[in-house]
Amino acid sequence: MITGELKNKVDKIWDIFWSGGITNPLEAIDQFTYLLFIKSLDNVKFKQIFPKDKQYLRWDIFKNRRAEEMYRIVSEEVFPFIRGIQENRNSAYSKCMSDAVFKIPSPLMLVKIVAAIDKLDLKDGDSEGDLYEYLLSKIAVSGTNGQFRTPRHIISLMVKLIKPVPKDVIVDPAMGTAGFLVGAEEYLRENYGGSFKDDFNNNMFNGFEMDRTMLRIASMNMMLHGVENPNIEYRNSLSKENKYREKYTAIITNPPFKGSLDYEAVSPELLKVTKTKKTELLFLALFLKILKTGGRCASVVPKGVLFGSTKGHRDMKMEIIDNNKLEAVISMPSGIFKPYAGISTSIIIFTKTGVGKTDKVWFYDMKSDGFSLDDKRVPLADNDIPDIIARFNNLKNEIGRKRTDQSFFVPVEEIRKNDYDLSINRYREVEYREIHYDEPKVILGKIKKLEKEIADGIDELGKMID
Repeated sequence: MITGELKNKVDKIWDIFWSGGITNPLEAIDQFTYLLFIKSLDNVKFKQIFPKDKQYLRWDIFKNRRAEEMYRIVSEEVFPFIRGIQENRNSAYSKCMSDAVFKIPSPLMLVKIVAAIDKLDLKDGDSEGDLYEYLLSKIAVSGTNGQFRTPRHIISLMVKLIKPVPKDVIVDPAMGTAGFLVGAEEYLRENYGGSFKDDFNNNMFNGFEMDRTMLRIASMNMMLHGVENPNIEYRNSLSKENKYREKYTAIITNPPFKGSLDYEAVSPELLKVTKTKKTELLFLALFLKILKTGGRCASVVPKGVLFGSTKGHRDMKMEIIDNNKLEAVISMPSGIFKPYAGISTSIIIFTKTGVGKTDKVWFYDMKSDGFSLDDKRVPLADNDIPDIIARFNNLKNEIGRKRTDQSFFVPVEEIRKNDYDLSINRYREVEYREIHYDEPKVILGKIKKLEKEIADGIDELGKMID
């Protein structure tokens, strides 16, 4: 999340664009993100980007040139260079960057923007995603289609619950800026090193997105994290044009919960599972369609999915529970996605089996994610995330837990009897403790005694003043 001094610096850059004549917000965002990407290329660790005879195209070199020379280099050489970094013209990156156009109108404006961006403390690609989300919020675009940024620590939690392995084919069908794919990439590098380079660069990471600007950011994000050719596409995941089925082994995602939906374009295969206009239910049907048998899914869902009782809600939950294997429901506090949204959400984890096998479901009540649950999201000492990971990795130790604990199992038969309600409060047991109060006369006596002490103190103070 962009806050404090960084927020002020970003606002100043936005003002430079505006006062310089770039008043179309999306155009300003495009130019901003192109320049951020160019700056980031100086820090790519995975391969040499700039040829020896083209070192002057690097940010750290051209930023020190005079205004007219800098403008010529960036407009005539740097932008053509980034359009052709990858030789594979069919790569996701090439498709996203092929239309990169330099639109900053004057050398003086470019100098101001470059100097201001140079002062930004963006530690990683995820920080750039935060910045992009903040820019969208300034023009009231963020959230109109049910999209909002998933915090990095929630991404990390979900990746660690799925635990991707080198043979996985991972997809995020509502990719945004590729935060989940980057999280999976970081997990795999940390746990398995680079012993699977070809799959890592070409087959492992897949994503769909309907926002072309987000698609461009996602492509940049993946390249900066060393994935040379991810399978990233401009695609409406829910449409009948999406022909993919049984293709992926892992899904990690936070799909949109609302917004516009072209019902006539929705895939009939999804409507067979749940006849609904609710995108959150249609995405769950999509996950089952595109997962291979044995594939795992971790998805954020609004809590309405858990307790919803419409036919569409019930059909979708029956499909996951009765015909596949629902493993866990992790309830999250409603402030997780602030300041972008205050919606109450949960994480569900399931495996596609096609033959059922749900015997019991693990529930966890997350009370703190390590941050305050207001718009400021200040770091706190309390954090349930390490406990969630530890317990989920040792589910045998969860069997004996009581319904008054923070986590517990619920047999599938009980869930069916409760009409497939998956809200944790349906099964939690509240432990009541008897509290004894003093008799009214005793309480009154204490009040009188306290009043007398106050009166005596006032008298004593008065004597001291006199």
